[in-house]
Formats: sequence, C-alpha cells, structure tokens
Amino acid sequence: MESIKVFAPATVANVVCGFDILGFAVNEPGDELIMEMTSKPGVNIISIEGDEGKLPLDPSKNTVSASVISLLKKLEREDVGLNIKLKKKMPMGSGLGSSSASAVAGLFAANELLGKPLSKMELLPFAMEGEALACGHGHADNVAPALFGGFTLIKSYEPLEVIALPVPKLYCALLYPHVDVPTRDARQIIRSKVLLKDAVIQWGNIAGLISSLYTQDYELLGRCMKDVIIEPIRSILIPEFDRMKEMAMGNGALGFGISGSGPTVFSLFRSPEEAQKSLQEMKKMLATLGIESNIYLSEINEKGPVVC
Repeated sequence: MESIKVFAPATVANVVCGFDILGFAVNEPGDELIMEMTSKPGVNIISIEGDEGKLPLDPSKNTVSASVISLLKKLEREDVGLNIKLKKKMPMGSGLGSSSASAVAGLFAANELLGKPLSKMELLPFAMEGEALACGHGHADNVAPALFGGFTLIKSYEPLEVIALPVPKLYCALLYPHVDVPTRDARQIIRSKVLLKDAVIQWGNIAGLISSLYTQDYELLGRCMKDVIIEPIRSILIPEFDRMKEMAMGNGALGFGISGSGPTVFSLFRSPEEAQKSLQEMKKMLATLGIESNIYLSEINEKGPVVC
C-alpha cells in the first residue's frame, strides 16, 4: 500500500458531568486525510484545506504531522517518507475535537501504511501528544473516542487506562455558534477548588450516567447529564446558553450541555425528528441576534477512524 485516505470523527468531550474523563464520537463532522509514502525520508504537509490558512505547514508544529513524527521515531522508522494532505471538514476551536480528529487521522493512516505495527491503545499516547501541542494539555477525552469510536471512559491517566462503554441508540444534535472561546481560555476560568458537596453530586452523576449506558435507562441518562462544577462557569462564555438549553429540553432532549470547552453545545435525543426541530429553532433564534451557526445531527460513531 503506497497511499491511503482516512476519515476521523469529531467528538463530544466531558458529556456534561465527566470533565476530562468521558467522551463520545459522532459521524459528522470530521476530518479527511490523504497520506502517501515517498522515497524521501521525513513527514511533510503538502496541503491543508478548510482551515482558512490558520494551521501551520511546519511539520513540527502541526498536530497531524507532529504526532506521526513521534510515532516514526518510536518505531525507529525515521527512514520512512510520508506526504500528508489534510482536509478540515469541521470548524476549529469549536469544542468538537478538531485537533484530535487530525492527530487520530494521521496516526491511523501511518499505522495502516506501515502494516499495523501498533494497536489503537498503543497509538493513543501519540494522539495525546498532538493534543498537547494544539491546546497545551494532553487529555484523552477527545482523542480516545476519536480513536476507538463510541463512548469512552478515561479511568486513569497515570497509568493510562481507557474503558469502552456501551453505545446507546441516540441522536446527537450539535450547534456551533460562531463565537470565539479558545480552549486555553476556557480551561483557565475553571475553579481550582471544589466544594465537597459539589464533588459528591458530580461523582453521583458520573456513576449514574455510566450505569445508564449499561442498562439503557435513558431517563437516568438524562437525569445524570448535569454539571455543578464546570458548566455554570463556562456557560457564561456561550451566548444564550440557558435559552438554547430550554429549547432543547422543550423539544424532548434527554440532556443538554457544552461540547468540550465550547462554544459548541450538544443535546441527546431518542428521535431524529425532535433533534432536527430543536436544532432549527436554536439556529433561528441565534440568527435573530446576528449570530451565525453550524448545525449537525448524527448518531454515535462506533468505529472511530476508517479508510475511505
């Protein structure tokens, strides 16, 4: 195999109550990548589409190439030459794991071209390195679901342990308002100290949410999609957050929250019709305020990256 085309999915990190430890993948949006083997050693970015010129072409500074360079070094295959063409099919800085999708696409493609020397679990630390380059913090709540698909739980970071969770038949409604909420800034406003009573509530919600996935108890899932620690602060940065939440819940959403660090918001539905109706209402409401937005409706992605 001399070349490969790969799609890697966007992700919803935290799932409201599981800050830095829970996430799931969606079918839309995502990133596409074409990788070709060449006779000249080294990793090069030939082109990037859809980034409006914002991403660096320097291989050492771009998430997708830096991850692959690290992989080749670990495998002692620095004699390999790889050319990358990246197509961003999702908004950057949206809270949808844009940098994670790029890193995962590159690592998956390189691993395939090299004959699959590593498992997905072995690829995960390299994807986390790319995430650290992009946003300053190598967490796995985006890269793990992007790589494995489905719902994932980061049981621990030291040592790194990821648990695949059951995937419910649900529809995820995503709305990305065109406002700027940088990930680094969104992390800086989080409280450094948490009241014990709030921590107890949060632990209960996380445990209940995981239980609901195993039992397919959707009502319990909805009751557990509550955050008393992060959301009250981060939601201030998202225009009309409370109003959008009210609209989503009024249309039958099980729960509503911030995707990653935002500004994208998400809600889970059992009916695609209710999800679409909710998205259209929120988009229309924001438009009256002069705020443009992108909307996506997707089932949970169970595969992660795929050859396309």
